[in-house]
Amino acid sequence: MNSMPVLTPRQREILEYLATVQQERGTPPTLREIAAHFGFRSMNAAAAHVRALRRKGVLTAEPRRARSLRVCAAGWARRPLVHVPLYGSIPAGFAADRVQEARGCVSVDIGTLGLELRPNPRLFALEVRGDSMIGRHILDGDIVILEHGRTPRPGDVVAALIDNESTLKTFVMVRGKPCLRAENPKYPDLIPAQELVIQGVMVALIRKVK
Repeated sequence: MNSMPVLTPRQREILEYLATVQQERGTPPTLREIAAHFGFRSMNAAAAHVRALRRKGVLTAEPRRARSLRVCAAGWARRPLVHVPLYGSIPAGFAADRVQEARGCVSVDIGTLGLELRPNPRLFALEVRGDSMIGRHILDGDIVILEHGRTPRPGDVVAALIDNESTLKTFVMVRGKPCLRAENPKYPDLIPAQELVIQGVMVALIRKVK
């Protein structure tokens, strides 16, 4: 019985993306689409990953024929994935004035994570910068998946605009008024002087393998 070839985490993500697109629309994505989805700066990076997957025998392609990539590793096309847009980073420290720019997508394997996420246009992802949420096991470099439009409950981790500055904190009520709590004693709680806007409630956390 043949064993599954060893893939890097990025190769697994790309193979899952190829399998999902192939299953959903009947044709594989182009190198340009792969590069855009994963935030690669050029199609050369996407082409290098595709070549590596072909060498490992999990992809096939017909010479000189466009859109001929096919996933040939059994089981990959059935993996439940949700593709979530990644909009830059968010401070988990002191609030900062930030403009978010799309950086591609995060492919979430909901089966592995044990989540009940479904494709939802309100889901988005942000990369954490800072250490103010270490008490909730949210570390610098982690990626948080959030849902826009969900009403936060006390204790929820939220991405918020507080007086026009963005931050990731725990949503709490103090004397009947909403505020944001840091989960690191080095940082103060944040009480809005004028406005507090909840941009999203955290529904999942992804930690990169370093």
